[in-house]
Amino acid sequence: MFLRLMNITDIESVAKIHQSVFPRQQHSFEWIKCNYNASPRILNFVAIIDDEIVGYITWIQKSGFRPQVVLELEQLAVKPSWQGQGAGRNIITGSLVIIKRFLAKNGSTLKHILVTTRSDNFAQNLYRETLGAEIEAEISNLYSDDEVLMIARNVNNLNFG
Repeated sequence: MFLRLMNITDIESVAKIHQSVFPRQQHSFEWIKCNYNASPRILNFVAIIDDEIVGYITWIQKSGFRPQVVLELEQLAVKPSWQGQGAGRNIITGSLVIIKRFLAKNGSTLKHILVTTRSDNFAQNLYRETLGAEIEAEISNLYSDDEVLMIARNVNNLNFG
């Protein structure tokens, strides 16, 4: 798997993955394009295997550009045919290696990572195992169901690669 920052020519492929993985969400192309256009606040990465985009991840720097960054894992998606094979874990860890270098060039470090997800999403285990994130709060009926807010605290010294 090769991981890199998303470029403008990737938007259509990423939007198709978004549409297949998040069927309740609408206007996938516009959503992905606006996230792409919000760089460097929003950092989008694509995962490529055999010249095919098989997944993506969207990270958001929260509350301004700070010396100690709180980063949100806003969205992670893997093509259904690649799910359950470790792609999500590799996308998270590989993108964090790149992000930590990016932040260091700007004089910043990574402080905390937050994730919100449906309370019934099995990906909670992935976030717990990969990031050390723990549930801090549950929010009832936020989007399509109850959501949990997970936070991985003091992650700057964790080795993601």
